[in-house]
Amino acid sequence: MWHHHDWAAKWAVYSPEKIAFKEYETSRALTFFELNKLANRLAHYLIQTCKLKKGDRVAILAENNLEYLVLFSVAQKTGLILVPVNYRLASTEIDYLLKNCEPRLIICEDKFLEKIKTGFVEKNIPYLLEINELKQICNKGKNTANDLFFDNMKIEVNDPVFILYTSGTTGFPKGALYTHKMLFWNSINTAMSLIVNTESRTVNCMPPFHTGGWNVLTTPFFHHGGYTCLMKKFDPVQVLQLIDSEQVTIFMGVPTMLGMMADLPAFEQTDFSSLKYIIVGGEPMPVPLIEKWDAKGVPIRQGYGMTEVGPNLTSLHQRDAIRKKGSIGRQNFYVQTKIIRPDGNETEINEAGELLLRGPMVTPGYWRNEEASKKAIKNNWFYTGDMVRQDEEGYLFIVDRIKNMFISGGENVYPAEIERVLIAHEKINEAAVIGVADKKWGEVGKAFIVKKENISETEIIDYCRTKMAKFKVPKYIEFLSELPKNDTGKIDRQELKK
Repeated sequence: MWHHHDWAAKWAVYSPEKIAFKEYETSRALTFFELNKLANRLAHYLIQTCKLKKGDRVAILAENNLEYLVLFSVAQKTGLILVPVNYRLASTEIDYLLKNCEPRLIICEDKFLEKIKTGFVEKNIPYLLEINELKQICNKGKNTANDLFFDNMKIEVNDPVFILYTSGTTGFPKGALYTHKMLFWNSINTAMSLIVNTESRTVNCMPPFHTGGWNVLTTPFFHHGGYTCLMKKFDPVQVLQLIDSEQVTIFMGVPTMLGMMADLPAFEQTDFSSLKYIIVGGEPMPVPLIEKWDAKGVPIRQGYGMTEVGPNLTSLHQRDAIRKKGSIGRQNFYVQTKIIRPDGNETEINEAGELLLRGPMVTPGYWRNEEASKKAIKNNWFYTGDMVRQDEEGYLFIVDRIKNMFISGGENVYPAEIERVLIAHEKINEAAVIGVADKKWGEVGKAFIVKKENISETEIIDYCRTKMAKFKVPKYIEFLSELPKNDTGKIDRQELKK
């Protein structure tokens, strides 16, 4: 009997009647007992009927819903690996991910079926379930012995529970392995820096294909027996109402979201008394916005996260929000950090260097990508590619992303990925993309193009729209006769930024 990783089974005994998850749009809810029952039922179905076995991948294209949480519990019981797929991607991008992870089963919401109608899927993936079929399997008929018991597979701590795809600097996404061990230690790190317990309540409107949707609050809350209300889309008006009506204790958002909420007339009337604080990640929050929330009695806690390591790595205590503005705070309890110069030596106080991380929440590596794993992890240290400095009190500040990534509306955008698509166009000779400031999205892409033959801005933007997710499509196009290069022949991005 291996119950160590099976949270639903434990809470089904301790708090059977307590609601674990609710779907905002439908008001459907699951108690811990029901969640465990459905997970047992689905585990029997996937293992016996679909003949899936431990280590098989299950790809999912769906918005937040209760069945997704049932699947998570199934993964804890069976050792199946969930691959949440970003449904905003173009079908060519999705095809790449599916070829890479080779799932035995795809679970897809009806509205995304078009995106997976490719030859590869039909030929190579034995099982496809629409969400509605999955719901039927979960809700089928009377209770049977299968519902109350599933003999869990033996799961090792380093077995993956997720493969989470993050855009790579090479332009191809990499599948970060997220293990049962990482899940556990991330939950402990989170609970030790925040207040997370059986009384904790949250509304989650982060998408399920991001580590943020799963591991910032949802899985730590689940582990600690808390409650999560799932939303398919962020809506500032509804979130304000829910913070009050659902008696939310901690809410997580990106600065763009919190800005939209604070701008609403309803913001002044909302009762925030249940809220201990709001967790902010993704990008630094403007001080006036911190102060606006603070005036309503809501402290803001900023932090730093990364898919491959945790993700919850640092936390800036709310009492330091103004005093240490711009800081990502200090390391969480079981997180070790080191900041190094290019030569490998450690930096002095306030000197910028690359942030390295170590601890039980570090990924073992990337799915079928030995080269990327070796590059990222050396002597148990994870090389983040982020430039940071640490002040005399031990507070960390992000200086720059070594990788030129920018963040648009809370989504990571990697120029290399867009550049690869642009230079594939027969009329484009060279391309470079940088992030530029934008009122609504924080940052948006600007593409510098050296053309082979005549091509218009609209032609380029239309081409991009067919090849990539909306948030990656550059907002601005500028034509140059040549791209500025540095001595080694690399594109000089600093020059472009000027």
